Amino acid sequence: MNLAEKYTKLIKTEAKRLGFLSCGISKAGFLEEEAPRLENWLQQNHHGQMRYMENHFDKRLNPTLLVDDAKSVISLLLNYYPSETPLYNKAEISYKISKYAYGQDYHFVIKEKLKELLYFIQTEIGEVAGRAFVDSAPVLDKAWAAKSGLGWIGKNSNLITQKVGSFYFIAELIVDLELEYDMSTTDHCGTCTACIDACPTEAIVAPYVVDGSKCISYFTIELKDNLPLEMKGKFDDWFFGCDVCQDICPWNRFSKPHNEPLLQPHEKLLSMTNKDWEEITQETFNAVFRNSAVKRTKFEGLKRNITFLKKD
Repeated sequence: MNLAEKYTKLIKTEAKRLGFLSCGISKAGFLEEEAPRLENWLQQNHHGQMRYMENHFDKRLNPTLLVDDAKSVISLLLNYYPSETPLYNKAEISYKISKYAYGQDYHFVIKEKLKELLYFIQTEIGEVAGRAFVDSAPVLDKAWAAKSGLGWIGKNSNLITQKVGSFYFIAELIVDLELEYDMSTTDHCGTCTACIDACPTEAIVAPYVVDGSKCISYFTIELKDNLPLEMKGKFDDWFFGCDVCQDICPWNRFSKPHNEPLLQPHEKLLSMTNKDWEEITQETFNAVFRNSAVKRTKFEGLKRNITFLKKD
């Protein structure tokens, strides 16, 4: 066994111990196939008011501009599929929140695990420089995960795997260490168009192309202005994020509940009725979403979204 093989085995074993669902590794370099796709997506204004997507174009495509002498991109998946969800019914509980936001903010949960993994690498292997990324820097997470064999990018633009579907977070360690590289996998969407057909706002404008500016997640989280009146009644009662294109995906029949205590929902979250949401106070918001990703939209943003769902 050569050193690259030995180090790769060590890293993947430790990633599993830390609770990651899977770990794949790619050679760091320019993402040639992604460059024209990203450019076209931006030109079509599919990012809406997410102006930050226009920044650092080169860095998004080339990790060696983020980490000096980068050799490898270590991609990691962390499962967030919950063991239980609210008992949705038309009468009292229909307002929905994306499953990824049930527990504590994933940025902090994963960052801690990545720090541990990097520390392990530096302790076991030696002087290795690297940076951890969790959806907060110009890194094309899904492209790197697909390149390292962790799944394929589906027609809903999410990373999908045959064994566990798509309910997981993606994160990376970019390091200046030569490792063994994984092969990408094949696309298994076939002729299925379930996600395209189910999207309430028709945001999946073509297979593999999502107009972010039409997505319910964009409206309820990213958009700071008033919600457009033409979207009234089209949110399918989602007030933070949206899981429609994942819930409908046949591969998510294979999702298994996570076992990460920090991602468990606040006890109140699963039993809140529409009335509870409509009457939510700043105090309840602070209690239920104390360390949650929902804090991103702030109390006023959440109230705006819930008010928008109310039937006139």
